[in-house]
Amino acid sequence: MSQEVLNSAAVPLYAEDIQGDGRWHSQHSRFVLDCKDKEPDILFVGDSMVQLLHQYEIWRELFSPLHALNFGIGGDTTRHVLWRLENGELENIKPKVVVLWVGTNNHEHSAEEVVGGIEAIVQLINGHQPQAKVLVLSLLPRGEKPNPLREKNGQVNQLLKSSLVKFPKMQLLNVDAGFVHSDGTISHHDMFDYLHLTQMGYAKVCKPVYELLVQLLEETPEEKQANLA
Repeated sequence: MSQEVLNSAAVPLYAEDIQGDGRWHSQHSRFVLDCKDKEPDILFVGDSMVQLLHQYEIWRELFSPLHALNFGIGGDTTRHVLWRLENGELENIKPKVVVLWVGTNNHEHSAEEVVGGIEAIVQLINGHQPQAKVLVLSLLPRGEKPNPLREKNGQVNQLLKSSLVKFPKMQLLNVDAGFVHSDGTISHHDMFDYLHLTQMGYAKVCKPVYELLVQLLEETPEEKQANLA
């Protein structure tokens, strides 16, 4: 039995409707419709870190002008993102860059398993959107003070570096812009609940993301061909 089969983080999973209001499926259905109605150059996919970004002015300032779509759902793990992308969220569109930010909610998985889940998503994107570059954002530290989940996220980030060799069209961007202070604490000014970012926190993350996205868009094959013509 292969390691991929043993790793449940790399197995697609439909989200259980725990609350009973069908919100997860409704959001997924809306994203599938967006794929039919819109033509994004950039697609953001992930959990609440992606979803909440859409609520801040910085999204409209930096990413909307780049023709970006936001397919973030709070609470998602690598398994849920895999299911969504396998079921319509990569159809009818041809983004130049896919930004992936997921993994901090994979509480039942080890760091190695989380990386395997992220790699499975990258592989899926490469198969469905071969023209797109994949930008994976590092997991952020979490918790006001040092804790096992923060340590695991750090391990995930270290292990992801080796994935760059496996996926030539993937880039890893470290977005931990000094969130952990010298005494090991995280400020509520950056993360209001010591997990989700404030406007100030997103400002730290989004500047390097934006700068790299602009660079990646300028390097698209279509523009290279145009320059050679």
